[in-house]
Amino acid sequence: MDTAIQNYARTLTLRSPDHYRVGPFTVRHNPSWELKFANYAIPDQDAEPTARDIADLVAAFRAHDRLPRLEFLPAWAPAVEPALLAAGFTVENRAPVLACTADGLLTPEPVDGLHVAEPVTDDEFTSAAAVQHTGFGGEGGPDDGEIAWLRGATEGGGVSALATVDGLPAGAGGCSVPVDGIGELAGLAVAGTFRRRGVGAALSAWLTRTAFERGFHAVWLEPGGPDVERIYAGIGYRRTGEKLNISLDPA
Repeated sequence: MDTAIQNYARTLTLRSPDHYRVGPFTVRHNPSWELKFANYAIPDQDAEPTARDIADLVAAFRAHDRLPRLEFLPAWAPAVEPALLAAGFTVENRAPVLACTADGLLTPEPVDGLHVAEPVTDDEFTSAAAVQHTGFGGEGGPDDGEIAWLRGATEGGGVSALATVDGLPAGAGGCSVPVDGIGELAGLAVAGTFRRRGVGAALSAWLTRTAFERGFHAVWLEPGGPDVERIYAGIGYRRTGEKLNISLDPA
C-alpha cells in the first residue's frame, strides 16, 4: 500500500499544470495558494540526490517564493532524508499514513441536524472553503486556491463536501481525484462551534463512502494528531506506514 500511495501522490503532482522538475525531484507548485501543504517536492523512487541537486531545489523554491519543503514516504527513497538533513533541513513531523477500503468502512454515530452534500453553487463552494480556511487557522475569507481545490476534486472525479447542522456551515473536506483507484481524504475541517459533536467522523465517513461509490478501491489520509487519528480509526481507517514532512527554514 505504501508504494501505491506514494505513486498516487507523485502521479497527481505530475498531472498538475504548474509542477516542475529539479534534478531527481518533482515539485508540486500552486501559484494561487501559498499554503505550505499545497507546495512541496517529492523525490523520484530510490533517488540519491547530490548536494548540488538539493541546492538547486532550494533555489527553485526561493525563486517561486515558497518554503523549501518535501513530503514523502521514507521507504520510497531512503537516501533522501540523510541528504536533506545534511543540507540543513528540519523534520516537521513523521505523520502516520492511514488507509481504508470499502469492506473496512464503519458507520459512525448519527449527528442530530446534520446534512452532508456536495457543493454545487458558488456560495456553497465558498462556504465550504471558508470552513476550511478558519478551521486551519486562517483569518478573513478563503483563498482562491482553497475554493479551486474543492472544485477540482468534484470536477476531476473526486469528492467534495459541505456539512451543515440546522442549516449552518459546520464542516468541509474533500477526497482528491483518484489515481489507479486510490484517493486522498484531505482538507477536512470542522467549525469551532460544532467540534466534539461527531461532525468530523460523520463527514469523513460520508466522503469515504461516496468515494467508494464512485469507484475508488482505497482512500488514504494523514491525520493531524493522535486525537484525530482515533476519530478516523473509529470509522475503519488503519495505519499502513509513515510520511516524512521536512522543510528548510526561511533564509
